[in-house]
Amino acid sequence: MEYLQNSGSGLDTSTESQQDQPLGAIRIRRYARRCMGILTVVGARPQFVKAAAVSAAFNAAGWAHESIVHTGQHYDEAMSGSFFAELGIAPPDHNLEVGSGGHGAQTGLMMQRLEPLVTDEQPDCMLVYGDTNSTLAAALVAAKLGVRLAHVEAGLRSFDRSMPEEVNRVLTDHVSDLLFCPSQEAVRNLAAEGVTRGVHVVGDVMHDVLRRELATLGSHNPVAASVGCADGGYVVATIHRPGNTDVPERFEQIVAAFASLAADGCPVIWPAHPRTAALV
Repeated sequence: MEYLQNSGSGLDTSTESQQDQPLGAIRIRRYARRCMGILTVVGARPQFVKAAAVSAAFNAAGWAHESIVHTGQHYDEAMSGSFFAELGIAPPDHNLEVGSGGHGAQTGLMMQRLEPLVTDEQPDCMLVYGDTNSTLAAALVAAKLGVRLAHVEAGLRSFDRSMPEEVNRVLTDHVSDLLFCPSQEAVRNLAAEGVTRGVHVVGDVMHDVLRRELATLGSHNPVAASVGCADGGYVVATIHRPGNTDVPERFEQIVAAFASLAADGCPVIWPAHPRTAALV
């Protein structure tokens, strides 16, 4: 499981199937081995899920000291607190309590509060996930302070610069020292932008967590049962992108589609994002 194949360029050129590859989190742990003091920055729900796999791998290794910073981008219990407990992640060592806000104000406040913390802790490496404002803020602080930066889910592209996430992920990749890609396609995206050093294919860490949770839950979903839905007889949906929520006609069409599915006997479980819930 610990075996890795690397070319001289630093790229993982393995053609193994996802099933045959070592777990993504284990591969990240191995590549990051030189970084003994790791400062992980998270702030949004998907990042908590990804961190569950990688943090568990660090803990199992025994050689890495990881300190977790929660920016507070997602700040209520349903969006953050419960995730740490449910996924078995230790509570964050630091909470920046930034909260919501415009992109510039939110990202700037994250940087302002994160910089002195990084200066004080002096980590060997900072670790970020995905493409949120928390990701970009941490990446810029690392670059400005000369701290090595590792990016999980590097190389993913929508090729739509109107999406804030696309801007965040592109900028983060270009200041990262270790780029952990989920696929060969992500590697090709980076190569097209001239990024080839420090690039490694590690697989999808979300897949790691999915396999672990499925083994725990089996075929029974207690959340579905709590709202009266039979196993295998429902759809889970979420709406939170501005392109879907901020255009009334589009939002109404999506909700109407949910209602149509339910009327046809397929209930929809809708875990509403706070900004979406405010529109209903």
